[in-house]
Amino acid sequence: MNTIKNITLVQFRNYSSASFHFPQPITCITGPNGSGKTNLLDAVYYLCYTKSYFTSLQQNNVQKGMDGFRVQGTLVRAESEDRGADGDAPSPTPLRGAEGPGEVIICKWKQGKKELSADGVEYEKLTDHIGKYAAVMIAPDDMELINDGSELRRKWVDSILSQTDREYLERLIRYQKVLLQRNAWLKMHFLNPPSDSPELEHYNRVLSEDGAYIYQKRHLFISSFMPLLQAYYQELSGGKERIDVVYESALAQQGMWELLEHSFQNDLRMQRTTRGVHRDDWTFLQDGAPVKQFGSQGQKKSFLFAMKLAQYTYLHQVQRHKPILLLDDIFEKLDQSRMEALLRIIRGPAFGQVILTDTHAGRVEQAFGGREGIEFIEL
Repeated sequence: MNTIKNITLVQFRNYSSASFHFPQPITCITGPNGSGKTNLLDAVYYLCYTKSYFTSLQQNNVQKGMDGFRVQGTLVRAESEDRGADGDAPSPTPLRGAEGPGEVIICKWKQGKKELSADGVEYEKLTDHIGKYAAVMIAPDDMELINDGSELRRKWVDSILSQTDREYLERLIRYQKVLLQRNAWLKMHFLNPPSDSPELEHYNRVLSEDGAYIYQKRHLFISSFMPLLQAYYQELSGGKERIDVVYESALAQQGMWELLEHSFQNDLRMQRTTRGVHRDDWTFLQDGAPVKQFGSQGQKKSFLFAMKLAQYTYLHQVQRHKPILLLDDIFEKLDQSRMEALLRIIRGPAFGQVILTDTHAGRVEQAFGGREGIEFIEL
């Protein structure tokens, strides 16, 4: 199980300097709007993934008027006792801090440079930290996963697979880098393309190899993910609707190499690579109809929360460690029946440490039936 024991923030968002401890299985961060509840929750996420959940710009994490920030925390990844499908106990990679006092993770960013260390040893590559600790965030703006464009859904799937498959992460990074290079080539030569280009052939080959791997892993992921999603949706909604997720990719009909060859003239005209796994999407269905267009607000919320809970369980099953569950301002977004169903789920044995935010401590205390096992942090 992944847990965080403490965290210290220096010049992070609205915090000049502050420290917090998490001694209980459930921590509730309370305070008025603007007090820093979400920022503290995001700092926990940052320690797990070396990036913010809410912004891609590092500068946005810096306290106003400062030139950098520091986030330090003690994370623990206890050895799992779960068993695999074949009944054999897993053999996770030995990890410093996996037992005992935990591992001290320090993330620093100053004037465009990021540094990351574990127990005083600096990482050579930031990507070596990905997959070591896991957290799942549920936040109000997550509804964009359902309502907005395909890029957010690709990022969501990629973030899950990048934690569980190191080769996937490496191939995805390489694919995105070469895609930019190919697009730059198309811009440079769109008026007068050479008849033969070893450079273009190299780009096509790398995109074809990595694209095939990415497509295969995304396809397998949805097959494993769907039963989890369907089970959580039924538990949250109590409904009888049949839900499904359809993975839409041009690679289902053609290989990546053929796609690049057949679309070359169009790519030149558009000055960008128009087909490939970077255009993939997932359609969420309820009784055969797209949830995005035809689902009610309640149905969309049930679908979204089921997706995030399924993500949690998928990571737990693959990594053999329960992630930290981070819930931002959810009590104002759910009706009573869905809230009760969610609380039943997250207080069950399948879930580990939970950190949540709310403006009213009394509401949380009432929802959980008291203060036992809950640490309240008032800002």
